Order: sequence, then structure tokens, then C-alpha cells
Amino acid sequence: MELVLSAAIGVLSGSGIWLILRPRTFQVITGLCLLSYAVNIFIFAMGRLTVGKPPIMPKGGFVNTANYADPLPQALVLTAIVISFATTALFLVVMIASKGLTGTDHVDGSEPTK
Repeated sequence: MELVLSAAIGVLSGSGIWLILRPRTFQVITGLCLLSYAVNIFIFAMGRLTVGKPPIMPKGGFVNTANYADPLPQALVLTAIVISFATTALFLVVMIASKGLTGTDHVDGSEPTK
């Protein structure tokens, strides 16, 4: 499971960086989304991969933490998903406005000449 998760994080990170280096704004926005997904999966994986275990420990004396999932990475990823959705929406609005004003969707604002 860890190998699959590591490969997924690597593929998302590599694809995101490759798309960020592209000249079109939509590709840059898609690359930022892929990078945010990679970071979210990485943060989620730092809380241990546990299946079928509750994230909250009961009150009382000593509890074995191996029987419970860590709720902090889950909360951080949930917050990051909401923030990345809002910033992606903002980037798309700015991209549409920029294309309307300049007539091109290149990052530097001009079409390359060959």
C-alpha cells in the first residue's frame, strides 16, 4: 500500500510541476491543482494508513494509540481541499478575465513567434 501511495504522490507531483512550466494559463492552473492533490495525499499519509479504525479516542485512562487513526491530518486535508477549491475558482475567474482583456491565454501575455 505504501508503494502505491508513494508512486501516486510522485506521479501527481511530477505531472503538476510539468504542467506549471507550460505556457498556457489553464495548464498552469491544472498543475497547481495536481500539486495540491499530491500534498494532500502526503499529509493524509503522514497520519498512518489505517483501515476501519475510529479517528477519535474515548475519554479515560491509558489508551493504545495504535488502535486509532490520527484525526489531525484528516482535518488538515479537509481544510486544504476547501482552500484549494476556492483558490482554483479564483484563478479560473482571473484567467477568463485576462483572456478577455488581452485576447490570449499565454502566461506572459503574448503568442510566441516562430
